[in-house]
Amino acid sequence: MTTPDVTVTVIVYNDAARLPRAVASLRAQTHAGIEIIISDDHSTDDTPAVARELAAQDPRIRYLRLPENSGGCSAPRNRAVEVARAPYLMFLDSDDELPPRAVELLLAAHREREVDFTMGAVRRVRVDNGLRTTWMPHLVAERRTVEGIDSDPRLLFEHLSTSKMYAKAFLDRHRLRFPEGIHYEDQLFSAQAYCLAKAFTIIPDPVYVWYIEPFAAAASASISNQRHKISNVRDRVHVQRLIDDFLVSSGHGALREDKDYKFLKHDFRMYAGDLPYRDEEWLESFAEVMNPYLDTLADGAYTRLPRPERVVLQLLRDGRPADARLAARGLGQGVAPRQVTTDGTGATYWGDTVPSSARARRELDVSDLELETRPFPSAHFRHEVTELVPGEGASVSLAIRTYDPGLRLPVGPQRAALLLSPGRRRLTVPFRLDPVRPGVFEGRVRLDPAAARLPLHGFAGIRHPLLRLEQQGLAHTGILLAPLDFPATTTRIPYRSGAAPHDVTIEPEGRNPGRVQLRWRPAGVTARVIRPTIQKLAHPKLRTAARLAASVLK
Repeated sequence: MTTPDVTVTVIVYNDAARLPRAVASLRAQTHAGIEIIISDDHSTDDTPAVARELAAQDPRIRYLRLPENSGGCSAPRNRAVEVARAPYLMFLDSDDELPPRAVELLLAAHREREVDFTMGAVRRVRVDNGLRTTWMPHLVAERRTVEGIDSDPRLLFEHLSTSKMYAKAFLDRHRLRFPEGIHYEDQLFSAQAYCLAKAFTIIPDPVYVWYIEPFAAAASASISNQRHKISNVRDRVHVQRLIDDFLVSSGHGALREDKDYKFLKHDFRMYAGDLPYRDEEWLESFAEVMNPYLDTLADGAYTRLPRPERVVLQLLRDGRPADARLAARGLGQGVAPRQVTTDGTGATYWGDTVPSSARARRELDVSDLELETRPFPSAHFRHEVTELVPGEGASVSLAIRTYDPGLRLPVGPQRAALLLSPGRRRLTVPFRLDPVRPGVFEGRVRLDPAAARLPLHGFAGIRHPLLRLEQQGLAHTGILLAPLDFPATTTRIPYRSGAAPHDVTIEPEGRNPGRVQLRWRPAGVTARVIRPTIQKLAHPKLRTAARLAASVLK
C-alpha cells in the first residue's frame, strides 16, 4: 500500500449515530492521500458494527478497538499514534467534523516550511441554535510562523489538540503522548507541544468544526460541561499543577504568569459563571479544592483580569462563598454591586465593610469601575426581580428593585420601562421606580407578552426583557436579574385574532446571568403552513431572483 501523507485518528466511544458524519468529512477531504483510523474506546453500543461497515467501504479506513474502556480521550489517541503509517498526524472527535480543505491546507503549511506542527481556525457550531463562531479568533487571524511559544504566550489559550497537524517525528523525538488516566488531557498535551516546538505555523483558514452542546443532559454532557461535579474541579486543578511542573522542568518558568492568567480568565471563569446556581455544600467543596491552587498563582495574573472577576475570586479566597455567588451574577454584563463602602482615602470597596487585609483591599477596590462618574449610558446599576406573580392570561407582575451604588439617580421617583422585542417591533412597558433608601429603588410592572407585535410569519425564539432608565435625555439599558428558580408557565396566545397562535413560556433562564426568559413557539396554522412557506421564500436564490425582478421592473 502507498504510504499516506497524513493519518487522521477519529476517537469514538458509544457514538454510533454521529461517527458516520465524522468519517464522511474525512472521506470528503480534497487531499485524498490520508489514512483514517477509527480508534474505539471499547464501545458497548452499535459503534463496532458501524465502524466495521465504514472500514469496508473505504480501504483508507482502519478500525482499532481497545480491549477495555479507558474512560478518556488519551488512550485511544495514543494507540492510534503507535500504528499510524503517515508522517503527519491529526485528531478528530466522533461528534465533530473536518472542513473539506483542512488536511490540504495544514499539510501545505508543513511543506512550505519545516515546522513541528501547523494549526488553523476552529469553527464552533451551537447544536441548540445553529450559531457559528470562531474559537479564539484573535490568535488565528493571520498567517504566521511562531518561533517558540515565548514569542506569543497568548497562544496558551488555544489548547485544543484537534486544531493542529503534528509532525510524527516531533512527537516521537520528544516522546510526546497524551497523558492517560486524567481528564483535560488536551491542556497538558498542548502546553507541552507549544513549549517543545521550535517553530509552528498558524493559518487563518478553518480546519476543524466543533459542535457545542452547552446545555446537554448531564448523562451525555462533555467533560467540559460537567462542571457541576467536584471531581471535574479536581481534574482541572490537577492538570494545571502538572502543567506548572512541566513549565519549570522544561525551562519555561517565565511563562507561568501567562499560563496563570489563562487559567483564571478561561478555566476559573467558566466555574464563576455557575456559582449562583450552586448550593452551600458545593461551594464549600469547591473552595476547598480551588483556593489552595489559587494561592499559588502569580499576582500579575490577577491584575490582568476585569475587576468584577477579581472580586469573585477574592470573595471565594476570603471564605465568603455566599458573597462570591452574589458577585458572580451578571459577570460581563455591567451589573453593579448591591452596595459599596468607602474608606478614609476615598477608595471604594465591594460590599458593606472595608476589607481587613491588604490583598483583599487591593482586589475588592472597585474604584476603577467609576460608579459615580462614568457616562450615564454605560453606568452600572443592578436590577433584580424580587417577586414574580402570574396574572391574567399570559401576563406576569414583576416586583423590581434597582440598586444604584454610585448614586447616579436623583432623589425621587424614576421613570423606567421594560423593553421586549420578539421580532423587529419593540414592546415598551413604562413604570415607576420609587426611592426606598439612598441608592435603592423599587417598583412594580405588568408584562403581558400578548401585547407584543409579532412578525406576520410569527416568531420562534427566546427573548429577555431589558430595563431602561432615562436621565436628562440620556438612556441606560440593563439586564433584569430574576429569581434563579420559579415555576415556568406556558400560555397559548391567539395573536392576530387567533390567526397566528403561539405558545409563550415564561421561565427562569437557568444559567448565568439568570434573567427572566420568554420563549415563543408558533402553533396551529402558523407552525404548519405560514412559517415553512416564509422560510422557503427566504431561500437565498429566491431572494436574489426577487431583487433581479424588482430591478427590471424599475
